[in-house]
Amino acid sequence: MASTAAILVSLLLLMFLAYRGVTVLLLAPLMAALAVLLSGDVAFLLPIYTQTFMSALGNYVLQFLPIFLLGALFGQLMADSGAAEAIAQSIVRRLGHRHALSTVVLACGVLTYGGVSLFVVAFAIYPIARELFQSAQIPKRLVPAAIALGSFTFTMTALPGTPAIQNAIPIPYFGTNVFAAPGLGIIGGLIMLTGGLWWLQSRAARARAVGEGYGEHDETKAQAGSAGNDAQGSAAAPMPLPLALLPLVLVIALNALFTYGVFAGMNFDAMRERFPNVDPAKVSGLWALIIALTGACTVLVLLRLRHWRNLRETINKGVFGCMLPLFNTASEVGYGAVIAGLAGFALIRDAVLNVAPNNPLISEAVAMNVLAGITGSSSGGLSIALQTLGSDYLRMAQETGISPELLHRVAVMAAGGFDTLPHCGAIITLLAICGLNHRQSYLNIAAVTMLFPFIALVTVITLGTLFGSF
Repeated sequence: MASTAAILVSLLLLMFLAYRGVTVLLLAPLMAALAVLLSGDVAFLLPIYTQTFMSALGNYVLQFLPIFLLGALFGQLMADSGAAEAIAQSIVRRLGHRHALSTVVLACGVLTYGGVSLFVVAFAIYPIARELFQSAQIPKRLVPAAIALGSFTFTMTALPGTPAIQNAIPIPYFGTNVFAAPGLGIIGGLIMLTGGLWWLQSRAARARAVGEGYGEHDETKAQAGSAGNDAQGSAAAPMPLPLALLPLVLVIALNALFTYGVFAGMNFDAMRERFPNVDPAKVSGLWALIIALTGACTVLVLLRLRHWRNLRETINKGVFGCMLPLFNTASEVGYGAVIAGLAGFALIRDAVLNVAPNNPLISEAVAMNVLAGITGSSSGGLSIALQTLGSDYLRMAQETGISPELLHRVAVMAAGGFDTLPHCGAIITLLAICGLNHRQSYLNIAAVTMLFPFIALVTVITLGTLFGSF
């Protein structure tokens, strides 16, 4: 019982201190050490740190470094080449100020589904959103929610093939790929998109009815942030829309080609003989994503070869930009590994697994939501949950006839629910970019990133339980 209480205390402190802005790189090992000390395992503190915490952290980095690195590099190349701006401006021209909300959401959605980092998207889209909302007299307080809907929801967790890291994390645990349960993912994504747009449009209509308008705001700080980002662009000439879209299409197309074509028909016998510890079924999905992102980055560089001002700076910035998200998540995985090794975790594990013993999808959804909420991170919560409970869920799914693909999609969608509680780092960054605070904008952010994703998750679990994965 003391060990269970120790775990709960460390989790609550992790959530509180993360909300107060303390870095997870320091918090994760400290809170893991606190849980060990309160559990009475003082004599084993150092070996638990070096053998359990650091081993789990290192294994995660070894497994997912290429995805974080290539994803961050691709996002920076898209931003600095002018491709992201070309796509956003094209959507603005076609939809215009009359559809400002839909324009911002779709622009964010296209970019994130194509593999551009949500932080890059937020910086790139905010100046456009500000101009559109001012012209349409939509309250500025809705800008963060519109960006969040397009970046943090359906393109991050639901749509099949999305190269978001959240969609890649379950692959080695379940032997799946990023296209898992495509039909259910599309249904879930449509619920998030349509529900979120309905909410935002209803809030805008209510504001219009009372004559609220855009509001009076000091744009100095927000403009400085976005201008600083724009100023670092490295391409001089505007980019034609077809060329701007090509790298995004390549990410999805190459991924699908290698997932369902090349690797699906390949004979891995020689590989198994030389690398007996490699299970191609559990890593080929990661291989396909690595190839897709590498190919898209290469094509993007070649397309703009004559227009880069400082390609080296762009590459360095993209590569360095992956380090903090990678090690934040890896530290949370190390924390989860330590917690899983404590005696009190058995009680928590059994309680979670018994939430719905006949339907592991419900239990899995609860675990992912809770851990994502505690850590304030969808990738962190998902990684901790799969590190500690992934094998249990796979076993339960096999016993109940549930496909790993459905398990994968539910896990990713569930992790994208309570991850946007107020202490979420992405939400804090987004509000800073927009020059707003939680009091002004958080209610609408919560509605589009938690309420409708929850409805979508329940729908997918229900359909998956009744009809299986499709």
